[in-house]
Amino acid sequence: MAQARWRDRARYAFDNTMSRGTPALIGWLGLASAILIVVFASLTVALAPADARHNGHWPGMLWRTLMRAIDPGTVAGDTGTPMFLGLMLAVTVGGIFIVSALIGVLTTGLEARIADLRKGHSKIIERNHTVLLGWSDQVFTVVSELVKANQSERRSCVAILADQDKVDMEEAIRHRLGDTGKTRVVCRRGDPLKPADLELVSPGTARSIMVLAPLADDPDIHVIKVLLSLGAREWGAHRPPVVAAVTDSANLPAARLAGGPAAHVVDADDIGVRLVVQSHRQSGLSTVCTDLLDFSGNEFYLRSEPSLAGRTYGDALDAYELGIPIGLRRADGAVLVNPPMDTVIQADDEIIVLAEDDLLIRLTDDPPPVVAEALSTTEPQPAKPARTLLVGWNHRAPKIISLLDAFAQPGSVLDIAAPQDDPREQPAVLQNLTMGFTRCDPTDRAALETLDVGSYQHVIVLSDDTCEPQHADARTLVTLLHLRDMEERIGDPYSIVTEINDEGNREVAQVTKADDFVVSARLISLLLTQLTENHHLREVFANLLDPTGSEIYLKPAGDYLLPGASANFATVVEAARRRGQTALGYRRRDEFHRPPGYGVVLNPDKAAPLTLSADDRVIVLAEE
Repeated sequence: MAQARWRDRARYAFDNTMSRGTPALIGWLGLASAILIVVFASLTVALAPADARHNGHWPGMLWRTLMRAIDPGTVAGDTGTPMFLGLMLAVTVGGIFIVSALIGVLTTGLEARIADLRKGHSKIIERNHTVLLGWSDQVFTVVSELVKANQSERRSCVAILADQDKVDMEEAIRHRLGDTGKTRVVCRRGDPLKPADLELVSPGTARSIMVLAPLADDPDIHVIKVLLSLGAREWGAHRPPVVAAVTDSANLPAARLAGGPAAHVVDADDIGVRLVVQSHRQSGLSTVCTDLLDFSGNEFYLRSEPSLAGRTYGDALDAYELGIPIGLRRADGAVLVNPPMDTVIQADDEIIVLAEDDLLIRLTDDPPPVVAEALSTTEPQPAKPARTLLVGWNHRAPKIISLLDAFAQPGSVLDIAAPQDDPREQPAVLQNLTMGFTRCDPTDRAALETLDVGSYQHVIVLSDDTCEPQHADARTLVTLLHLRDMEERIGDPYSIVTEINDEGNREVAQVTKADDFVVSARLISLLLTQLTENHHLREVFANLLDPTGSEIYLKPAGDYLLPGASANFATVVEAARRRGQTALGYRRRDEFHRPPGYGVVLNPDKAAPLTLSADDRVIVLAEE
């Protein structure tokens, strides 16, 4: 093998330095400039000594040579011998090439640095910020709610890490949300599964971390892998809480195991099923849940109230001027939602209060009076067997049927109208329901006409999950228009509860006058955002969504107030207290289809005059 020559070694060393990027190029150009200046200054002293003496000898010539190398216009004012002028012209020409190359290198390096910054590869320096890992349509809901939640903060930050172009993410957020006020939204491009990329958003100093499911065929796998990645990280003394959601209930145990004790994993599928079933029994529930979960209305807060120690929970219901107690959080972390009215409040208990803002929560010295003559003594009507029509089919339908059976009275009927095979062929153990099936295209008016829709008290319209979400919503809208038109012609009204994928389509769908819309994706996003702000609320919402405890009900107003009687909300609170319930607000029947509140009023002024009709509803926490 031939031995490498010195020229080859020198070229190899030069190539290695050039591969180091812009700093190496600048270094070589600087060296070339220095050699050019020294050589021509020395030649001037040697070949034109008189001109060199006139210009300050060798030190002076170094300066003049430097000026001519970096400023070609300087040579125009030179005078002297032809040799001197020729040398100055030569150094100027050499300087033009070197300076031009230097400008090109600097421009290229600066552009590369700006492009690198736009790609989001620099680490953020933040504390107490919220980290979002992943990108989906949920981002816009979550960021919007965090902006509302942080309005009272001097400054706040939301950091997003996703395998998306940083500029595209920032532009999408600006386009959808506009000005975010005091909340800065910082985007970084990277894979949450890679430890180096994860460090770009400073998870170790974050207040909370949210894992978002991507738009993929199996999003739960991604969520579980990110939870594993977070669990494997060395956190040190501070480990922020992590919140996430899985779309398949079967993946919930694996996700919770992957996340560990610091993770709060929500079963989105189960929550969606419960909302559909509960809303079919009492229209308006999803609207109430939306109001409770978003930060533009009323939220739950935890308050320490030593002055209430020794009093009972029932006595505390009228203790707040602005705010409604809904339960207690014990010192050991146990949460009691709508506990028995004689439950004694301990000194170290926290009161769970429903209020518009924590700054508005305050105790009252003079509770508003109860209008005793307006109290109703009507006994609630016992539930009767009902006929329900389930229109459409998706992967949640079997769970919905199972839960409908659990809530139904014996002798109830559930008929399914869907375009696929008869689901009754699948084994199902039903205790209270008798199930029927008709093959039917939900968008076909003639097919719907054959279902005898007027014989049902409730109709549930499911979104088709085999279609793209916007197309599925369009099909749902057509079905709703047919059902509502048929109801108006029949004159025998029935309630309609339907699933909607996109909250933006809800306003369009209002023309159908459906009784309730369940937008599961938005409600899950709101729930996750609430947990990022206060992870202690996890048990509160778990209790509210657990059918074995106290849940939210919309009950006839006539069970609490005499229809048309003048009273106030303090009277409603007292009427509910006597039944072992906690009143949260009411819903007006004549505003059911009027956005943005759809008739729901939570945490109203307890002293303000109030008159409810027999068609209105009172929103309560109760056990059934």
